[in-house]
Amino acid sequence: MTTGIRTVIYPVADLARAKALFGTLLGAEPVVDAPYYVQFDADGQAIGLDPHGHRHGQSGPVAYWHVADVATSLAAVVAAGAETVQDPTDVGGGLLVALARDGDGNLIGLRQAG
Repeated sequence: MTTGIRTVIYPVADLARAKALFGTLLGAEPVVDAPYYVQFDADGQAIGLDPHGHRHGQSGPVAYWHVADVATSLAAVVAAGAETVQDPTDVGGGLLVALARDGDGNLIGLRQAG
């Protein structure tokens, strides 16, 4: 069902400040640098900064599981007891993401490449 966690997204209030901090931490420039999302590549691990993450209840980083079919995976975790936070959404280029919350309040990110 999954190929593992390869993306972690941090909700940020100040994208410019977060971009500077993570750029320093990683010693790299972003590979994606847009007003709505910034992403760094840390040796194959995608580290994203989302200035809109708080609106989905993100109070901290969210690990995104890479899956073949985000809708099927979301349905499976919901059937296993999670609740949907964000339905599958195309965030650009055919990339689909969804969010679920487990019984302990943890967010579970799901990501399907376009």
